[in-house]
Amino acid sequence: MDEAESSAIQIRQTTSVYPGMTMVDAYRVQQAWRDRKLARGRTLVGHKIGLTSRAMQAAMNITTPDSGFLTDDMVFVPGSTLEASQFCDPKLEIELAFMLAEDLEAPPDGPELTVDDVLDATEYVVPAVELIAARSYRRDPETGRTRTVIDTISDNAADAGIICGGERVPPRSVDLRWVGALGYRNGIIEETGVAAGVLDHPANGIIWLANRYRDTGTGRLEAGQTVLAGSFTRPIDVRPGDEFYFDYGPLGAFTLGFD
Repeated sequence: MDEAESSAIQIRQTTSVYPGMTMVDAYRVQQAWRDRKLARGRTLVGHKIGLTSRAMQAAMNITTPDSGFLTDDMVFVPGSTLEASQFCDPKLEIELAFMLAEDLEAPPDGPELTVDDVLDATEYVVPAVELIAARSYRRDPETGRTRTVIDTISDNAADAGIICGGERVPPRSVDLRWVGALGYRNGIIEETGVAAGVLDHPANGIIWLANRYRDTGTGRLEAGQTVLAGSFTRPIDVRPGDEFYFDYGPLGAFTLGFD
């Protein structure tokens, strides 16, 4: 995976080489990749939750949410122009990002986390676009085999970057379920959606991740970290020369380009 990312050359699906892999194995692969990046001097800055909306699950033929990590070199500036050739099969997803003001942990005993718990721990929410890149083939060119959620998890949930733009808002200043967005490519609208598409409320994706970390002991949601709550549209393909415009209405708009 590490070599595929650096070379932008896709590899075989993990489960086509190791068909007996489990989801636990997949997260161990992801954690080993994260540890390799951190050993090279990268900094963990957040987390990504994926496949939380019916739109994304249908697009990926997957029914289980997944998660990945964000490092400092995966943060890009709105209005910038990126090289499409540096990423494997790049696409963009429309989301909301939560900046945590406090640590957030699911209690080992007692009541489960609620949406209010997530909002209490959040400093602000901001429009975000996730750049995804499949380091292993989404569909194997030789066999036609579609990758599974285990392949996606091994691939850091296909996460390649995050772009935050528009307005930072206190988490209770707007009804987050009704935050909507329009995604344009080269002046043509490609995707629309509202944030309730993520498990009925984008904070529910963060609850899912906190619960997974509690159950597996493999991570923490910490103050100062950014959490991508999950896409509420289908992914938009990226090609060299594309110009994107993302309009979140009252929460502002931003652009992104690719050479």
